[in-house]
Amino acid sequence: MDILSKLMAPEGAATSKLRVGRGVGSGVGKTAGRGQKGQKARSKGNINKKHFQGGQTPIQRRLPKRGFRNPQADVVAEVNVGLLEAFVDGSEVNPAALQEKRLVRGRFDLVKILGQGDISKKLTVTAHRFSKSAIAKIEKAGGKAVVIPPPKARTNPEPKPATLT
Repeated sequence: MDILSKLMAPEGAATSKLRVGRGVGSGVGKTAGRGQKGQKARSKGNINKKHFQGGQTPIQRRLPKRGFRNPQADVVAEVNVGLLEAFVDGSEVNPAALQEKRLVRGRFDLVKILGQGDISKKLTVTAHRFSKSAIAKIEKAGGKAVVIPPPKARTNPEPKPATLT
């Protein structure tokens, strides 16, 4: 037996958990230290919720409901034509190359090339979408804009109708 197995907390350092509601003789029986009646005396209550605002109508109920957010909408990463100057003249620009150059970051479904800025290099740009001005600027510089089809759509399968047998 070594000295580490004999280690104990000093006297009074470790206290046992107070067991409330265990009879009048315990000192914290009957109302269990919660006092008489009221919101704080009830089980659960609304007080400890993070969004509780002192009993006034909460902000999520005061504000009007507005609009709709489509949870299945495609996330479109946008890249301006001016940023394509980072590529070498005559190179192939595709979504993977844009990620490699850190012009597109995070999770996305589609890449769209927009027409802000100018381009002087002859590039073959491959993306899912192009603006009209972006196509015009790429072709004016001698490059080519190639549209690739979007990835397979995330559709929920239709539920099969119930049949009587």
